[in-house]
Amino acid sequence: MTERLLPLGLDGIRRVAVLAGGHSGERAVSLESGQAVGAALAGAGLDVCSLDPIEPGFVGRLLAAQVDCVFNVLHGPGGEDGTIQGLLESMKLPYTGSGVLGSALSMDKYRSKLLCQTMALPVPPGVICPADRPAEPPFPLPWCVKPVDQGSSLGVSRVDDPSGLEAAFVQARRHSPRILIEPWIEGGEYTVALVASLILPSIRIETARGFYDYEAKYKDPKTRYHCPSGLDPGREAALGDLARRAASCLDVSGWCRVDFRITPDHRPYLIEVNTVPGMTGHSLVPMAARAHGWDFTRLCLEILAQCRGRGGRT
Repeated sequence: MTERLLPLGLDGIRRVAVLAGGHSGERAVSLESGQAVGAALAGAGLDVCSLDPIEPGFVGRLLAAQVDCVFNVLHGPGGEDGTIQGLLESMKLPYTGSGVLGSALSMDKYRSKLLCQTMALPVPPGVICPADRPAEPPFPLPWCVKPVDQGSSLGVSRVDDPSGLEAAFVQARRHSPRILIEPWIEGGEYTVALVASLILPSIRIETARGFYDYEAKYKDPKTRYHCPSGLDPGREAALGDLARRAASCLDVSGWCRVDFRITPDHRPYLIEVNTVPGMTGHSLVPMAARAHGWDFTRLCLEILAQCRGRGGRT
């Protein structure tokens, strides 16, 4: 049984709404995250109701539930871009994760890149394609072509020859009208999770696929995760500090996961900040939490304790 965690500031939270599902391409992952979080919170003795925003009467049912806090695990557009955050604030309901601004900035990979550049954070350059056609970027191959506002690597392609740009553009346009092209950063894939001010151990990801795409994330049994990642203490601390700075730059709070690529000569590049990371049995934040000594329930309670709009947090 999970110990009662009074220092977390959970007093006063008795009934929690878990929001999962939604309309994005990550709906299936979100539903799985919601099931796991709901079970953990219920197991800790909280009264939990689960709600899906696409079901009829969502707003009325959420109001009628009379919850003390909302645990948001809606991934992707609608749940991670400031939309649900704005609704919850208008309803004066405390909720987990970042606010409207931090969510919207982080979800827009191009605008978050521009902002991070102004703070001298190491991000790859990038250009937005014209709305109706691909355009070759002003940097050498290979290229990374991606939708501006999606998660789980949906619609992401690697282009090794200019002849492949059109197909990559079409693939990305299936998920968003705005397409970003970046130079492909060769190197290892790493991620760092933050919960409040705590930096969790980094994770190194190995995949036999070209990169850590949707198949590698959720379906390929050959994907391997290393936590601790194997970085020496100095580089581990530097990567954690870079994750913290990125979150601060984008006004991200509560919890998040920051993704990097590290080149063979040890240069880290910030790829993106995820404000509602996965919380499934194979997700990365729970994995990092275990390495820190937290079980899944403890992780959920720690995130819940950071509910926005409660205890002076805004």
